[in-house]
Amino acid sequence: MSMFQTGVLDLDSKSPLAEIGGDTSTFTRVTFPTPFPAGTTVIVIPAVQTFNGPQTPGLRIANVTKDGFLIRLNEVYATATAKSDGLHTTETVGWIATTV
Repeated sequence: MSMFQTGVLDLDSKSPLAEIGGDTSTFTRVTFPTPFPAGTTVIVIPAVQTFNGPQTPGLRIANVTKDGFLIRLNEVYATATAKSDGLHTTETVGWIATTV
């Protein structure tokens, strides 16, 4: 039987792009309201709910566990020659987490 949890948070980026795999030092920790059962596989699906900044905000998720996950706004590249600086104003991000 699947279990679902949802949440919302305000998230911004005051750091350069996260480009090094595994470096989660600029991520924000989200803790689930109720931990998922031990031994379950949890997936998280985030979505930006607002349009406050002119650049396209990307989202990175890391370290999903039964207790929570890490998330970060990470602007997407505009083109191959125009790289984002990574800075982004506050956006509202909704998420859903479920077991599979």
